[in-house]
Amino acid sequence: MSLPPLHAFRVFESVARLGNVSAAAAELHVTPGAVSQQIRALQVTLGVDLFQKRGRQLALTPSGSQLQRSVASAMDAIHTGVRQLSVHKYGGAPKQALTISIPQVHGVAWLATRLFTFMEESPSFQLKVLTSSRFHDVDWRKTDVAIVYGMPPWPGFWWRLLHGIRMTPVCSPQLLRGPNAIRQPSDLAYHRLLHEDDGSQWRRWQAEAGIPYAGEADVHFDDFGIVLQAARDGFGVALSDEVVSARDLNEGRLVQPLQLSVPALHNYYCICAEAKRETAEVNSFIDWLIEEASMP
Repeated sequence: MSLPPLHAFRVFESVARLGNVSAAAAELHVTPGAVSQQIRALQVTLGVDLFQKRGRQLALTPSGSQLQRSVASAMDAIHTGVRQLSVHKYGGAPKQALTISIPQVHGVAWLATRLFTFMEESPSFQLKVLTSSRFHDVDWRKTDVAIVYGMPPWPGFWWRLLHGIRMTPVCSPQLLRGPNAIRQPSDLAYHRLLHEDDGSQWRRWQAEAGIPYAGEADVHFDDFGIVLQAARDGFGVALSDEVVSARDLNEGRLVQPLQLSVPALHNYYCICAEAKRETAEVNSFIDWLIEEASMP
């Protein structure tokens, strides 16, 4: 039997320890669907059932318990080895300073907790984190690496697509109830549309849905965090992506009333000045960041 992907064992260990797919998804910063898919694939590969349902919790089967002991032991050994290696390599070495810039909402939703993992695995780094969403807002005199929401080209800079995203309407669950409940695209006419741009993204979505653009009820903000909070509080409907809104959707603060999604006008990119691309600390951080973004 060939060995399943190691990431599947990481997902299995989280579900086994927490006993809940949603809790494991929050810990791993992925969707519950992705966790369930990994568990199903692992069970098919191994040819055994690893979990059984007990109410809302998942309990290990005898086969699952046996595997859990082996996986937990192996992961503990890996963590111990990495810590010992890091202490040996970096114990007396000076810290490598690295300044990164991240979009505030994307940073909170996706990157912030991952940064603590990076620092644990790379103790030689000392990070300073700034917040800016757009390329032109980044202070490039201070910043080594940035995640920006936009669209290249950016002359003089190296960049790599980090997340190619699709936009879907999101709103408070309360907008699914009452006489104006959102059940089809035309129901959006009864609700306020929330924007962080000039309305271009909503125009694209409504054109794809085959409904006229309802501009009269629009509210425009220059901070996407405010847009999402207004949506959580039931003041309207926002367009968001699966990266930023994953946790809100998983925990029920937001719902997707309509399943139609369209490509975003802009995407998230990792970017740095060409002159800094090959410096050791920048190269190391970018490689780690791209690997994190590629994980399901």
